Amino acid sequence: MPEKKKTVTFDGQHNRLSGVLHLPTGDAKAGVVLAHCFTCSKSYKVVRHLASGLADGGYAVLRFDFTGLGESEGDFAETSVTTNVADLESAVGFLQQRGYGPCALVGHSLGGAAALLAAARLPDIFAVAVVASPATTDHVRRAFSKEDVDKALSTGRVRMEIAGRPFDISAEFFRDLERHDTLEHVTALRRPILVVHPTADRIVGIEEGEKIFSAASQPRWFVALPGANHLFTRPEHAGIAARVIVDFLDAVLL
Repeated sequence: MPEKKKTVTFDGQHNRLSGVLHLPTGDAKAGVVLAHCFTCSKSYKVVRHLASGLADGGYAVLRFDFTGLGESEGDFAETSVTTNVADLESAVGFLQQRGYGPCALVGHSLGGAAALLAAARLPDIFAVAVVASPATTDHVRRAFSKEDVDKALSTGRVRMEIAGRPFDISAEFFRDLERHDTLEHVTALRRPILVVHPTADRIVGIEEGEKIFSAASQPRWFVALPGANHLFTRPEHAGIAARVIVDFLDAVLL
């Protein structure tokens, strides 16, 4: 029997956020909030495949658009890692209000770094899984030239084309990157952490996942996915990642 999916909206700190709630065919074991990558959306294939795989494993999964992206309200130029963390907190609250607690966080790429930061602020999160995630939020600077960063810092924002789409990136976005010590939060988190990283990731190298794993306390898991790339363009790779995450969540929840 196929999973059930519902389009939902919920309140963020300053605007409405749009999501899709995936429900298993039976009672949900727990809830999972799924965070997408930088300038991506809930509709990216890797996010959809992970959500479906986790729902097949018995979890209620909320994939949603961060502020200013996809179908969520707000101005992307006014967002940052800090606003992403706040959006994650709102998403967790939405799931809990619907009765799908306890909750875990799963994040892809920069969404993984945001998930680790959000977990530090949410003591009832029972586990975190990061997929192809950088060890520091500042890693995203590599997507920009020095000239573009300097222009944003001097003029207030810069217009960039990322994956063929134009985005306004603010000076505050770059300043905010320096305010977060992700690895310090990982070390202090002391909750189960799973690191899943593709071996063929050319955007966020596997050494970034190894840094997260090294900083984490036990219980911690590390799974390298041979041949997978950053966006898991082969659906079978996303399916394997989802099964690994389900096994991890089952082990630490049940």
